[in-house]
Amino acid sequence: MVKAIRFHKVGGPEVLSWDDIDLPPLSEEDIRVRHTVIGLNFIDTYHRSGLYPLPLPSGIGMEGAGIVTGVGPGVTSLSLGDRVAYASPPPGSYAEERNINANAVVKIPDSVSDKVAAALMLKGLTAQYLIRQIHKVGPSDTILIHAAAGGVGLIVCQWAKQLGATVIGTVGSDEKAALASDNGCDYPIVYTRENFVDRVLEITNGNKLPVVYDSVGKDTFEQSLNCLQPLGKMISFGQSSGSIPPVDLGVFAQKGSLSFTRPTLFHYASDKERLDAMAQDLFGVVASGDVQIRIDQEFPLKEARAAHELLEARKTTASTILLP
Repeated sequence: MVKAIRFHKVGGPEVLSWDDIDLPPLSEEDIRVRHTVIGLNFIDTYHRSGLYPLPLPSGIGMEGAGIVTGVGPGVTSLSLGDRVAYASPPPGSYAEERNINANAVVKIPDSVSDKVAAALMLKGLTAQYLIRQIHKVGPSDTILIHAAAGGVGLIVCQWAKQLGATVIGTVGSDEKAALASDNGCDYPIVYTRENFVDRVLEITNGNKLPVVYDSVGKDTFEQSLNCLQPLGKMISFGQSSGSIPPVDLGVFAQKGSLSFTRPTLFHYASDKERLDAMAQDLFGVVASGDVQIRIDQEFPLKEARAAHELLEARKTTASTILLP
């Protein structure tokens, strides 16, 4: 038996329980991973609350790093003792040990620690497809990233700055503004006292932006559209403030033939070859020092409830990890 955080009904952080579970025998293409570090992400709260429904009872957690302790008979790419990391369904990383498909994991380079690997996989791969695939950020771009002091936000700020872009970011406090600024954000906007649309217009001399990256959702969607220049891209990759309400699609034409996408990492990284290429790109900028992964909170795995409470209260910055 191993220990794992699970939930038997949906709800607040209080529904998380510290359970004993039996791991099934390894299937043909599975490996067994003993976690050394586990990543905390906002999608975990969506699963726990029922916003993204799962069959119950359910494990939780999409991201982890650890050591391969078992290999299925059909696996040839990994060996016992390999250091691996992943950001992949099905949920279940909040556990001392788990089985997972070998095609969902990548080997961790010697230059990257387990803590950094567990903190960067989901957030870093998300940043990769946002700024390297959906909209290839370059020196001529001025971009807006909401929640700039969060885990994805800090990576986007650093990486986009390394690519030569001008970065605008929204944050909730002066402390978070300073953090975003230290990580490449040229213009942090404290949304609790400043109108971010007015500031974007001021910063761009009325020219607006080619792209907005939005993980906040309901509270920022409509105003974000007002920041986009004709043919601009609205990229919605989360909804920490709630779901975006129904939208008349004609608004995208009215505001300048805008395009809208609601991507998820798990579609972009569903192919093993593509996952490996994305991870190589990400590990490269981390190894070079162009992107640094900041871990501001650490919790024992069995205290996952406290970690969820802090995350949902928007009191976390950068990345949070859980330690088995």
